[in-house]
Amino acid sequence: MSRDELRQPLKKRTAGERLWARRPSLLFATSFLATAGFVGLGIWTVATPYPFAGEPIVIAAIPAAEEIKTATTEEVTSAELETPAAEEDVEAKDEAPVQSEVYQTEVGIEVAPRQRLRSAPMADLIETSSLGNLPRIGPGNRKPSEVYARLTPMGVLHSSRPKIAILLGGMGLNPKLTQRATRDLPGDVTFAFAPYGDNLQEQVNKARSGGHEVLLQLPMEPMGFPANNPGPKTLLSDADDVTNIEALHWHMSRFAGYTGITNYMGGKLLNSPKALKPVMQELKKRGLIYLEDASTAVTISEDVAQKANVPHRSSEIVIDSVPTPEGIATALELLEAEAKANGFAVGTGSGLEVTQEAVEEWAKGLREKGIILVPVSALYKGRLG
Repeated sequence: MSRDELRQPLKKRTAGERLWARRPSLLFATSFLATAGFVGLGIWTVATPYPFAGEPIVIAAIPAAEEIKTATTEEVTSAELETPAAEEDVEAKDEAPVQSEVYQTEVGIEVAPRQRLRSAPMADLIETSSLGNLPRIGPGNRKPSEVYARLTPMGVLHSSRPKIAILLGGMGLNPKLTQRATRDLPGDVTFAFAPYGDNLQEQVNKARSGGHEVLLQLPMEPMGFPANNPGPKTLLSDADDVTNIEALHWHMSRFAGYTGITNYMGGKLLNSPKALKPVMQELKKRGLIYLEDASTAVTISEDVAQKANVPHRSSEIVIDSVPTPEGIATALELLEAEAKANGFAVGTGSGLEVTQEAVEEWAKGLREKGIILVPVSALYKGRLG
């Protein structure tokens, strides 16, 4: 309580009373505390090694890679493909080692292990005939072109980066070269197996175990036939439909596990709509794709395939038309330019040792160039399909 000192007798004040009388005002105390707080905050900011202020940091979680394993060499149903975790991995003695493949996208890098594709045939994707097993569309509209295909991440399919697919043909004719290609080439390189080799199903399954997608190379009548002859049971432009379809079935029955058909020669057949139409209709019926190489300058296959509603793509260049390291390197440079101009490009070639070595070395530098190597099936999907 305040005191009216005029009415009080004179006396000496205590120390406490004198201090209270000299107490600072509320405004002065508030100002002092605020100033001390700002000074303390400044000292803490300077002394702290990782202040809240500074450059933004974004931490992105990359999902764990999923490995698709080859579980068996026996016939399996395509439905079993959906539950691979319950399967055991069977390693062949000369099976290709597991490698890592890196996909560069706009938002980051997706890393996936080298995919081991399941052994063929799958029981619900085959039709038994007098010639052997033929591919067919399975229950639930499961097509060989989809079930036997190599998985390509969605980030790759929808990426705007240039993409290149490489198809090497003549596989199966020389087991040593086929084994080398399976072991040394990136899994995204697709193989076309000729129908005339030995132990084709075994070779195909080893290639699939190494991650390589497979097509069937179909002999078609070229110009200058029969002097220029692709091999037995070649599809002919003047043969009747029954004869050509029977020959087609023979080739189809040689092995299983292919996503589609690619031509071998065919300069004459590929310009005969009458002969080509039933072939394309058969591909549609059996759920297969068609890829045409660049060996034939003039062809009507795209028009016939569209009318039959068969997925169709064409190669831009034969990469080993000049089968030397320099010639192949030049062709691959042209393929890169095509991919950068149009978003994707397809190159076809043979399984020659010189071609394999050139492709193996070339593929090592694609990441730095911003180009993605994809299997042939990727060209029929996503933004490319």
